[in-house]
Amino acid sequence: MNLRLPLVQYALWVAVFAAVGCGRKSTSQVVSGSPVAQSPSVSKVTAAPQSPALAPSTTPSPGAKASQSPSSDLAKLESRVRPSVILVTVFDPSGNLLRTQSGFFISADGRLATTARAIEGGINAVAKTADGGIYNVSGILVASKALDLAVLQADVKPRKLLRFLELHKDADLTVGTGVAVVGSGLAGSEGSPHEMTIGAQDSDHLEIAGTTPVSSIGAPVVNENGDVIGVVTSAGEKTIARSSAALDSLLSRISADTQAHWPATTETRATPGPTPKPRLIYAPAPAFPPQASRPGLSGTGRFRLTFDANGNVTNVQIVQSTGNLLFDEAATKTLRQWKSAPSQGWQATVPVTFQTR
Repeated sequence: MNLRLPLVQYALWVAVFAAVGCGRKSTSQVVSGSPVAQSPSVSKVTAAPQSPALAPSTTPSPGAKASQSPSSDLAKLESRVRPSVILVTVFDPSGNLLRTQSGFFISADGRLATTARAIEGGINAVAKTADGGIYNVSGILVASKALDLAVLQADVKPRKLLRFLELHKDADLTVGTGVAVVGSGLAGSEGSPHEMTIGAQDSDHLEIAGTTPVSSIGAPVVNENGDVIGVVTSAGEKTIARSSAALDSLLSRISADTQAHWPATTETRATPGPTPKPRLIYAPAPAFPPQASRPGLSGTGRFRLTFDANGNVTNVQIVQSTGNLLFDEAATKTLRQWKSAPSQGWQATVPVTFQTR
């Protein structure tokens, strides 16, 4: 959602209607802005239930081994790998959507791998998992245009149990070995796992026999154990994957004091000119807590958001409680995911109303 907010007044109206119980509707309404009495612009969003992750494809890709059809083994592999696969949404300095590409977590502290092309020109990004998780990406740790690989850092809360994939350490892979490309469940049918084989191997990349959708660029190529043997960098009739050895070599360039950053942010700050006005670029409405679906239950609260210079929410303060702990927790959790375009840092007060009908 892309809204323009003046420096003195920040306004955002989002109404979300979700069916709860037997024919009963629950509503959460969000209003963001200073209490200046003017008529704000209003936009309404209807939230629909998310589609569950699709079952594995029932048609083998052209490169699949003849002796193995998509079966319970593939389903087990998918369930092991899928939670770590993400969609990375990248924004430009103006807050506009640049591109969305696949990626996957490679460590418990939020490191993720994708392609260098995915982040080119980017200044902000969010990573989304198939189960509805959303993570702010604080920046780039290392990237290589030559390898077309990048390692980013996502903001992960302490003690958060994050699923990630291990890299296969054996650089020598036999041609004809069966592998699978596992996309994101958010990509619909294109994210279904594809059984394939290694067609050829070079020093830093693999040719995978079989066709994969373009949405799989950035997705992991895994062996039967779910270990990453490559990252898809080119898809279509001919699938090319950068090897896990190349990704491991890139990871070795990250030192202990490396700080994640967005180069475009530095360039923007170095350019003389007026201070950019705060502007929200990602502002989902809080979902109505399923546990609080009692008829007639409602609550209204006010929350103060603090944004840093990179547009990340650093603090959510409850100015006025909704009177319901579940409502407060749902609002706080979602508001922490909001992002704005880069600025000098700013605050916004967000009234939130939950109501059942």
